[in-house]
Amino acid sequence: MNVLLITGTDTAVGKTVLTCALAAYWQTYRSQETLGIFKPIQTGSGDCELYTQLFDLNQAAEEITPLRFLLPVAPPLAAAQEGTGVDLKLAWQAFENLRRKRQWVLVEALGGLGSPVTDELTVADLARDWRLPVVLVVPIKLGAISQAVANVALARQSGVHLKGIVLNCVRPLSDEEIAGWAPIELIQSLTNVPVLGTLPYLADTTDLSQLAQVASNLDMEQLMMDF
Repeated sequence: MNVLLITGTDTAVGKTVLTCALAAYWQTYRSQETLGIFKPIQTGSGDCELYTQLFDLNQAAEEITPLRFLLPVAPPLAAAQEGTGVDLKLAWQAFENLRRKRQWVLVEALGGLGSPVTDELTVADLARDWRLPVVLVVPIKLGAISQAVANVALARQSGVHLKGIVLNCVRPLSDEEIAGWAPIELIQSLTNVPVLGTLPYLADTTDLSQLAQVASNLDMEQLMMDF
């Protein structure tokens, strides 16, 4: 399947940074292949606008994000505030249309695997129902190990195809802090899921050359396998 869903353990853990890094990698090294970026639901503002600013996607805003709500809270709560609901059928149709037109599609999830999409479904349920292979972003901080273990357990319980974990430095860290808070061998041993690399802290997350470079240091073969 030519799709990869980027999700995380929570909000603000680096999903957008990884999505941008992978898109920059495509633009730099695989420009002959057509790429689409998709975020099924956005609450508040930010990601759709950023993707439009950084990349020449030839996608209208509704093709990137078909469902948008003003309040930056969970989608069912934001929809209720606007007196409407979360129309996943509309999101699915937009996704299918984009997937048919592009060779590769990066899908950024909202929140973490356990974040609600509707009153009944989470991001993990969406990944399972849409049959999306998933990469999990884990922020490097105190508690990273338990977050990785818990989210991998949720992925397995939900029937999600989890391709691997990407660790992300959400702030400047020393090598000792990285090794102490997110030891790769221990995380892999406890989860039985490969760690596909570590994103360093980026002061400027809009520098496309730097984004492409950090993506090239990930296990891109594993990330793109079975697309």
